[in-house]
Order: sequence, then C-alpha cells, then structure tokens
Amino acid sequence: MRPAHIAAVVWSYHLFPAKKGVPMRRSLIVAFLASTAATQVLAATPADILAANKAAEGGAAWDGKQTLITENDYSGQGLTGKITQHSDLKNGWFADNFAVGPATSANGYDGAHAWNKDPSGAITLQDSAEPHALAVNDAYRRANLWWRADFGGASVVDDGTKTDNGTSYDVLTVMPKDGKHFDAWFDAKTHLLSRVVETQGPQTVTATMTDYREVDGVELPFKFAVSTGEAKYDQHATLTKATFAAADPQSFYAAPKMTVADAAIAGGSETTFPFHLYNNHIYADVDVDGKGPYQFIFDTGGVNLLTPPLVKELGLKSEGQMEGQGAGTGHMDVGLTKVSSLALGKATVKDQIFAVMALNSMSNIEGVPMPGMVGFETFRRFVTRVDYGTGTIALIDPKSFDPKGCGTAVPFKFDGNTIEAVATYDGIAGTFTIDTGSRASLTLNVPFVKAHGLDKNVKGGEAVTGWGVGGPSRAIPLRGGTLNFPSMPAIHGPVVELSTDKGGAFADASMAGNIGAGILKRYVVTLDYEHATMYLKPVTAPVADLDTFDRAGMWFNVNDEGYTIVDVTKGTPADEAGLKAGDEITAVDGKPATSLPVYDVRRELRDEAPGTVVTFAVKGKGDVKVGLRDLI
Repeated sequence: MRPAHIAAVVWSYHLFPAKKGVPMRRSLIVAFLASTAATQVLAATPADILAANKAAEGGAAWDGKQTLITENDYSGQGLTGKITQHSDLKNGWFADNFAVGPATSANGYDGAHAWNKDPSGAITLQDSAEPHALAVNDAYRRANLWWRADFGGASVVDDGTKTDNGTSYDVLTVMPKDGKHFDAWFDAKTHLLSRVVETQGPQTVTATMTDYREVDGVELPFKFAVSTGEAKYDQHATLTKATFAAADPQSFYAAPKMTVADAAIAGGSETTFPFHLYNNHIYADVDVDGKGPYQFIFDTGGVNLLTPPLVKELGLKSEGQMEGQGAGTGHMDVGLTKVSSLALGKATVKDQIFAVMALNSMSNIEGVPMPGMVGFETFRRFVTRVDYGTGTIALIDPKSFDPKGCGTAVPFKFDGNTIEAVATYDGIAGTFTIDTGSRASLTLNVPFVKAHGLDKNVKGGEAVTGWGVGGPSRAIPLRGGTLNFPSMPAIHGPVVELSTDKGGAFADASMAGNIGAGILKRYVVTLDYEHATMYLKPVTAPVADLDTFDRAGMWFNVNDEGYTIVDVTKGTPADEAGLKAGDEITAVDGKPATSLPVYDVRRELRDEAPGTVVTFAVKGKGDVKVGLRDLI
C-alpha cells in the first residue's frame, strides 16, 4: 500500500538514562504515508475493503506501473525542507533523500537490507529486528502488496468499523511477512486510506492522508501528517510532483558506499586520552570549534550533541524543535546546529551536524557539568577502544586496525545510531542495546519482563534507579541470574533492574533490555562500527564498585545547599529513618554536602559494609542516622 509514500523525518533521541543513554536510539525513520481513493463499494471483508480501495485508487491504471518518483515539501518540528522518494512498485524497494533544515540525509531498502545515511554522511545497514521490520512494512505499503490475491503474503484481519470525529472507518490490522503489525483505516464511504497507525520502538506513530488528486490515471494523496501524539512535534508533507518511470535494478536501492573523509588523526593512526568514570558514565575532554577543553559524556547510545548554553558560547545557531526521548517517560526538545570541528586527543572530526538538547539540565543529577556529548557520528569514523581498567579511550584509524589481541568478537547490528547484540538472560535469548551511556549493569525492558514472567514472586520494592532525558526511571532491582554473550564466559549474579517504566526506552517491546557500564566495565571494550563487531577482553585489575546497589534506599540530586531527596523506597533504611522525598540534605557524616560530589556519596552508599551508620544533616529534622543494609 502506498506508492505515493511520503516519508517524514523523525528524530528519536533516546537520551541518556541513568541507564540508557542518550541520544537517538533511531536516528531517521521513514514514517510511511499513503495513497488511495474513492469508490462507493460496500466493503464487508478484508478482501472487499482492499478491492474497493484498489478500484477507488485507479484500479487497472496501476497495472504495469513500475516506479514512482515523488517530490515533497516538508514542514514540522520547527524545520522546513524537501523530500524526494524513489519507489519500486512491484517489490516496494525504496531510496529516499531528505534536505530538512541544516541537515541532509537518506535511507532506503533493497529487499535484503534497510540502510540509513545520517546527516554526518555515515552510512549504516539497519539490520536489527525493529528497523528491518519497519522497512518491510514500508515496502509492503509502497507496492500495495495487499491488493494481491494472497494479500502479498501478509496476515490481514478485519478490526471492525470505528468512528472518529463523525467519520466511519473500516479498519484492518495487517502483519506483512517479516514485518510487524500496523492498522490501516479506510474511510467507509470513500474507501480512501485515511490513516496508518504503527508502533515504532516505544512510540505509536499515526500517519494521515488527505487531499487526493488524479495523477496519470491513479489517485494519490497530496497532503500527509505524521504525529506521535503531541501537536508541537507533528510533521507535514505536501506532494509537489509525481512521476511514473521504468523499473530500476535492485542495486539502485542498495546502500551506497560510505565515502566521507572528514576525520583524521594527527601524526599517526591512533590517539589515546584519559577519561573519568562518574556514575559509571564516561567523561573526557574535547575541543569544539577550537575552544575548550569541555568535558563531554561519551555514549554509544547517543549522538554528537551540544547544550544550548554551549551553542550560545560558541556563537552557533540552533534550528528546529524535535522530540528527544530516552529513559523515563518524558522528553526534551532537540534542535540541530553545525559544528566546524570536534577535537578529541589528536583526532579531529570536521563539519558535523550536532543535536542541541538541554543536557545541562541534568547536571544536578550527575553532579558534574554536562556541556555536550560524543556519540555515534564520531564512533562511526573510528575504531573506538574503551579501556575501563586504565581509564583511557583510544580512537584508531579503521584502515590500521588489527583485531588480534582484542578479545572475543561479539557481532552487533544497528538500530538507528544504537548498537544491539544478541545475548541470553537465564537462558532466554534477546536483543540488548550495548550502552556506555547507562550507569546500570543490566536493565530488562517491561515487555520482556512481562512476556517471560520475570517479575513473578519478586519481593523487592520499586525504586528510582536512574534518570534520563525523560526524567526518573523506575525499576525493581534484584540480584540477577546469568547473562551470556555468545562464546563468552557467563556473568553470574549481576545487579538486574526490572523496569516498570510506562513509556520511554525501557517500555520498548522490540528490545529485551539494555547492557550498561556496570557490565561493560569488566572489559576492555573495542567497537568496530565499520564491521559491526564489538570485542570484549577482561580487564586485568580488580574492578571497583562492581555489582553493588544502594544500601540506603533513596535517590537524591544536587541543589545549591547540598542534595534534595527525590525518592525513598518503602521499607528501606532511609524510609525507616523517616526520610522523605523533598527533604534537603546539607551534610553527610559532618561534612558539608556541597563539598562532596554526589557520585562519591552514592558510591559510598553502595560500597560501605552493611551495618555502617551514615549520618545525614537534614533541614528541619536535624541529624538523621541511616544504617546501611543489603536491599537486593
């Protein structure tokens, strides 16, 4: 369904949780849009509805048409631009190009691989389950495969007649082979396809189609809107030109070769520089446009990013207002800006589009300034080695990289800008995000937990266990079972968090969970993005603060006079001592809280022996003594 498919630019930033980290779990997503038209046939079954749809859209006029090329004006999320789409009408293969705001990008599908060219010019195959299934759905609609005798191999189920704003719709639930379910709403009177509703990651995306017009004997919708539920993030496209052409070979739709030449390492093929590990997050110095150093967070689940204050300091301009998501159920606005150079050690990356997001608003959570982030676009240009044992990062020219001695190879796939690997938890196979931007060890997503009954007979209390761009993230923490990467020794008894979030990254049914720094810091982690391979080599020295969890039972953030408690778990030492959310801590064991980094205090509450008594000076309550004990 959908030769007249207009793609909308959707940036989904999965920003850094205290467990999943920032940015962009799916970089650019083709949202799908539709075409159909009119007839007055009474549709009673899926076959009747789709037969009426084809007749309304032009019937036999579609037969023999091979390729549809469309040009579209785009507006939305504070940006305007152009979208060009090239669609094979037999198989649904597609290749689309975007020029929106300051960014240009592309994506496509050749029947075997979905691919994405991000605004930095990096090209990656999108072979993880979710983007592949969405590409299959897109291809199915573009080729109108549901018009075929067997519905193009899909399952098509009648979902009844539904009414919205006084209009009745015949609704079909469609499951293409190798795709995923989506709902198609046909106007019951005109038989136009008016709406497509599809789950993409943790979001429900609704595309609506209006203003149908005749082009070369068939009906195409000229106006499209795409929404994730909040009006300020809605996107719109208007068809300005449609042309039918001869078929192109399958190779036309394949991923183009990546040819960027905007990264270099001065004086050699490798550069190494130190990092700090705060809250299990990696922080290292960078220069931006010749100024700095600035201490940025490094996140494999993120993108290159600046905060609004740093954008202003550098004299840059931010454009757009896109939706940024991550851990937690909320979101942040995201803009785009152009950066001339990013310097890391002796490496430089030039002429990049950076996201702009108020990550600085999370400085009170991290306890350190957060002016920006290094993410996918930088890692894609190098082989990146994170040595948790020595506290160093190495960036290596891919042409000079030798994997010998790097440890066990773990293949991964891309979902937008995030990397995903197959592993098992207690023998249950799943796909897990590999995320240096997560402070946790292993977070299991809500749908995975529910599907396998992992929360049955669990006695632990729910707690705030992390913080992302969507706000606090809640989970039930416990001493977990066994995590296995293929061909690797098992990891027994890590701290596992069973997410209870109702939205955001950990409500995503397409993923089993998130493997964060609490697991990764056991290793020297080498990431070869070009060959989609991660190498894990155990560190030689003992690992500090490994598999520990808070023994007090509370979460607190920084304020001007110390810390503010934002959550206390019922039945824990903090709760029993009378501490409440909203209480303000001014001293810890007699030391002013303003002199103690919040990440150090959190670590002490994890690592100090059970039975240790910690004294908190609390406004209005005086000294409150909390006796630590194991909570998991």
